[in-house]
Amino acid sequence: MTAVLLGLGSNLNRHANIRAALDALQEHFGPLRVSRVFESEAVGVRAENYFNLVVALNSPLPLRALSAWLKSLEDSVGRERGQRRCEQPLDIDILCFGDSVGFFDGIQIPRAEILKNAFVLRPLAELVPDWLHPEEQTCFADLWRAYSSEQKLWPVAFEWEGRSISSADADDPCQASGD
Repeated sequence: MTAVLLGLGSNLNRHANIRAALDALQEHFGPLRVSRVFESEAVGVRAENYFNLVVALNSPLPLRALSAWLKSLEDSVGRERGQRRCEQPLDIDILCFGDSVGFFDGIQIPRAEILKNAFVLRPLAELVPDWLHPEEQTCFADLWRAYSSEQKLWPVAFEWEGRSISSADADDPCQASGD
């Protein structure tokens, strides 16, 4: 089993597609750890706002098979491949695959977006604050505290399996004390 961190995003039928992805991931891989859900402005394209979150799971699949399985999950909710689209029903990125570093089967691990995008780093810092970025060898909580960007994101209310996994008015567990 390999510990895996996934980034999930959707800006089309967001609630339903994120729930469908979580259901499928849990059915296939077992219990999940799930961050709060954040809404963020689209980065690099003019598009509707995204919902983003991070999921931690253990996978028996090698990286290539996991990537193929995730692509098929994206396709199952209507993802169209090809040119960069403004609307994405579901986007799932493998952020970390154990402590692997490098390019494997065309996949960069850890994913570079971890250090570039608030909508990836903030949920990572909340879900697995003490997990070390495999390349930087710095924990995600410290990387988030040092992060600086104009990107805007905010937690949104979100329910899955009849329970709240995210609240719009919850405090930021990564905020430094005394701030």
